[in-house]
Amino acid sequence: MYKELLEFIIKNLVNHPDEVFVDETTTDEKVKLKVKVAKEDMGRVIGKEGRIIKSIREIFYAYGSKAKQKISVDIEEIKD
Repeated sequence: MYKELLEFIIKNLVNHPDEVFVDETTTDEKVKLKVKVAKEDMGRVIGKEGRIIKSIREIFYAYGSKAKQKISVDIEEIKD
C-alpha cells in the first residue's frame, strides 16, 4: 500500500526510474520503507538541505497517522 505510493513519488523525481527499488517491512506498529536509487539520483531525492526527503517523510507521517501506524522512510544508493 505505502510501497506503491513511495515508488510513484520517487520514480517521478529521478533520472533513472528503472533503478528505483522500494522494500517494505511491516511490524505491529511500524512500517519501514527502504528506497534504493542510483548514485546520480541521490541528490534529486534528498534535495537542497534535505527538503525533498523531509517533505516525503511528512507525507507518509500524515498518511500513516490516519491508519495509526508509524512510517519511516530511509534512502540508500545502489552499490555498483
